[in-house]
Amino acid sequence: MRFDPSDSFFPAPASRAPPARRPRRRSPTGPAPPQSPLNYQPFPSWARVDLGAQEQGPAAFFAAGASLASLDGVLRPTPPFADAWRQRLALKAAAAGAKILRLREDEAALRDAEHLAVSEDPGPAGRLHRLWRSLARQNARLDAERLCEALRLLDAPAAGDLSALFRELQELAQGPSDSVTLAAQAAARAYHLCPAPEGEVFALWTADLMLALRLRWERPAPLLMTKILEPSLRRGPRGARPRPNDRGWPQAVASAYALAAGDAHALALELSRRTEKLLAAAPKLRAKRASRVVELLFGDDCVAPSRAAKDSGLSDRAARRLFDRLVDLGAVREVSGRPSFRLYGL
Repeated sequence: MRFDPSDSFFPAPASRAPPARRPRRRSPTGPAPPQSPLNYQPFPSWARVDLGAQEQGPAAFFAAGASLASLDGVLRPTPPFADAWRQRLALKAAAAGAKILRLREDEAALRDAEHLAVSEDPGPAGRLHRLWRSLARQNARLDAERLCEALRLLDAPAAGDLSALFRELQELAQGPSDSVTLAAQAAARAYHLCPAPEGEVFALWTADLMLALRLRWERPAPLLMTKILEPSLRRGPRGARPRPNDRGWPQAVASAYALAAGDAHALALELSRRTEKLLAAAPKLRAKRASRVVELLFGDDCVAPSRAAKDSGLSDRAARRLFDRLVDLGAVREVSGRPSFRLYGL
């Protein structure tokens, strides 16, 4: 093949013209850290509920609707931290459920039971945590097998006709009720199936599932349980907490959802900022499989270095060094507060 010297890939003939000056080098700045529009959309102050006697009525439903609408705006774009956000809510719901079931485990113990488990059976508190983690991880759908599995994880006493409850929930889902009223009605039906502390947790779990179905969320968010024990929701001379068989249950559910959605929005705002830091730090990581570890952090409440090593193919030592580097960069936090058997999350 014959080439023409005039072709551009041949060097040009020498010229007496002075050589062009090289452009001045600029210090490498790298890509700008990604910015989330969520950081500039704070929760509207007018949607916050100020619990009092006057709030146990239409105002509670208004606050719940406004709060859930703001939260819906967070979930619709499917932010990268959505799974970690749901799992952190699941941890809060499990801790509140442990109080109802009179279990001793707090959030730290529940974390350890799940992420540092040495046996397949994590015990009653661990199964309670898995109940809420499963709700947050699975798609929003209603089926009898899922209800049965929830009761099994709770080790609930002999319940009533589960198939009848499933049919009732199907009818409610197709009815005209608003999302909050639907959740309250579903919880009351579920509690009637098993009127025990385990049945109360099951009822609140069912309420969040039905709320997600009505709002057409991809996956449910554990909300109602996180605030149902709020002292301001207690009523009556004895200051009893609201239960699904109370007369004022729908109003209590509305107030609880208003509070829960406001706190969940604040949590999403915090995780959004931490997501920006993690995404900005990711290019600075030298480990070949660091991207997989970043995915794990976005997908769960926290990650143990042993799990990160197993899922990414890193050695245990390399995984620990990677997390130390992320902590130094301010991209993740160490959440266990221990010198060993540490856990890391957004």
